[in-house]
Amino acid sequence: MGKVRPRRRLKHAGCLEMSSSNPNNTGGPSASTPRAVPTTPSAPGTSAASDKLLMVRSVDLLKSKDGQNRLEHHTDAYFSDKLIVRRGQTFQMWIEFSRPFNPKSDKLQLQLKLDPIFTSNPGIRISVPLVDVLEDGCWEMKIVEQKDKSVRLAVNTLPTASIGRYRVTVESFSPRGRLLFPCTPNDIYMLFNPWCEDDPVYLDNEAERKEYVLNSMGRIYYGTEQQIGGRTWNFAQFEQGILEACLLLLEMGQVAMTEWRDPVIVSRMVSALVNSNDDRGVLMGNWSDSFEGGTSPTAWSGSGDILRQYHKNSGKPVKFGQCWVYSGVTTSVLRCLGIPTRCVTNFSSAHDTDLSLTTDIYLDEKLELIKDETSDSVWNFHVWNESWMTRPDLPAGNGGWQVVDATPQELSQGSHRCGPTPVSAVRNGQVDLKFDTPFVFAEVNSDRIYWQKKPDGSLSQVHVEKSSIGQRISTKAVGSDARVDITHLYKYPEGSEEERIAVETASRFGSKPTFYPSPTDNDVSIEIVMDGTGPRIGEDAKLSIVLKNTSSKQRTASLLYEVMVMYYTGVLKDTVKKDRIPIDLKPQETKTIPWTLQYKEYMNHLVDQGALMLTVTGRVNQTKQILATQFNFRLRTPDLILTPLEEAVVGKELTVKITFQNPLSQVLKNVLFRIEGLGMQSVRKIEHGDVEKLETVTLMEKFVPTVSGSQKLLALMDCRLLTQVHGFSDIVVKPELNEQYQCKAF
Repeated sequence: MGKVRPRRRLKHAGCLEMSSSNPNNTGGPSASTPRAVPTTPSAPGTSAASDKLLMVRSVDLLKSKDGQNRLEHHTDAYFSDKLIVRRGQTFQMWIEFSRPFNPKSDKLQLQLKLDPIFTSNPGIRISVPLVDVLEDGCWEMKIVEQKDKSVRLAVNTLPTASIGRYRVTVESFSPRGRLLFPCTPNDIYMLFNPWCEDDPVYLDNEAERKEYVLNSMGRIYYGTEQQIGGRTWNFAQFEQGILEACLLLLEMGQVAMTEWRDPVIVSRMVSALVNSNDDRGVLMGNWSDSFEGGTSPTAWSGSGDILRQYHKNSGKPVKFGQCWVYSGVTTSVLRCLGIPTRCVTNFSSAHDTDLSLTTDIYLDEKLELIKDETSDSVWNFHVWNESWMTRPDLPAGNGGWQVVDATPQELSQGSHRCGPTPVSAVRNGQVDLKFDTPFVFAEVNSDRIYWQKKPDGSLSQVHVEKSSIGQRISTKAVGSDARVDITHLYKYPEGSEEERIAVETASRFGSKPTFYPSPTDNDVSIEIVMDGTGPRIGEDAKLSIVLKNTSSKQRTASLLYEVMVMYYTGVLKDTVKKDRIPIDLKPQETKTIPWTLQYKEYMNHLVDQGALMLTVTGRVNQTKQILATQFNFRLRTPDLILTPLEEAVVGKELTVKITFQNPLSQVLKNVLFRIEGLGMQSVRKIEHGDVEKLETVTLMEKFVPTVSGSQKLLALMDCRLLTQVHGFSDIVVKPELNEQYQCKAF
């Protein structure tokens, strides 16, 4: 696909459908009545026809989904009967007058008004004059065809225009006077344009534009760095009512509409408004055990229901969200508005509250974990967004992907928001560049420091892990469901000269340096190892503790291990098991110690996500070396299996079998299934009731596809005792049979 200049879309071929054969067939005139503004009488010699008022009979915005405007502006997927265009491109429209338009004596212009609906903020007024030749960078229109009493106009828009819903009024001038014709309810929705090279969100790769703007389905990754899980998410940015919800959200931001032209300001505003901590945002966060009065974050499988609820309730927050839900909704909003956006997951993500570029872990005199000593935490995973745009407010080289994070973690300029942060600035340690670069840098670069608290309250550093934070940063591939590792975009290889310079650059702005002395006599190493993809929920969890003595002498120690239930945010809950293991290592010996956590030991302790953390500490008797390590793992859940039982055809009933087996020796209470996708405009909810221990459940669900092409059908099981159970099926929907026959005949 070539680059789109502001005038690139100007065409002089015949119109499509109703307009090409009969330009007067506009689907009925507007209900509005023209208003006359009297002027002086016409001059002598004016023709009789031109001596009459130039009244607008009807306006056709050519807004059909499969018409020229919507197709050329890549907005044909929106489930809407409105004209939706992208800025920086021309669009076309027909106007029918009461008499033929006379270019010598008549004049014409459009009045566009961008007014708030829910607030009293000032709006924007734009006059679009009629010209002979369209020029770049101007609001203008030109007559490209005239038939009897109708004219077809090509309307040029600015690539820097404010996005939003514009009300249209046609203003006609003739020797007899001026008339105004409001086109209500035929409004124009204007979006950012990644196809226009003069738009700051321009993306020069067509495959990437299809993925990051037009794809309504995506993958969001979760779990741990060694157990990466993926869930399909329905962004639903084209579904009915979503565009209106997104524009309502922008109004809630109380930012002047003149700022709606800037993707930097819009994305920063969205990062604040998708959470509800400081304003009338979309989602209320909840990281507790109870989700009464709302929906568990793990039960959402898409953004459509969330944004529709928000719009229906006029800006009342929806309950509840956690990071992947915030990221999914942010992607939906920004893609809907035309900003290329993707979900990104950072594994072992540091939440560094004091921007020290360290995450601190404290042990007592007995080397037991002190659980409430620090406000820092390491999330098993954290999901944020990246949006593509230029950054004219920053030094050259900082355009491209920008981190935008709507999960409410820390205040930024008085509001819970984060970004847009240049990924390039994070990589180079340029934490002085806006916005929120120190926080994002710490999320992927912190050192994990173990401290021992002495009897007098002082601290001594006993162990440093310099490469455990910011692992396997992941996003969905372009054009497939594969996972792509983009860690290299955020930081240079560990130990490289570039990495050292980046950390030193960032450390100059931190509250304390990140250079620490290494413990002496460090000749015993400890590591926790997991086989394969790890344990499944309902089964015993088996890991291995591997110790290696690199010295030529015997080493002995007493290891203390403690396994705790944790939230995915790194917050610890209950201790499940705790014990000591005596260790005797021969010179140069590597010893593997099997470690098992039985199902009966953890079955009554799990919280959302089934995450656990194993901490192992100890002191080598001969050298006093402190051994310390932590290992986060999750208990993997089963998938839902979706199987279409026949060929999928538009308008024809399709049966899909959905299968699930309860892996637990416990009854699942009040099970709810949620299904979406396949062109449906809402989520289907099935209240199934209880599922007995180890029982297999089979659902037979019927659908009638409405859209042809490659589709996805998503299913999710919601149950308090067992979360993160979901599945999807790729389904190719064929056109209606009569359409297929027409194609063959053609």
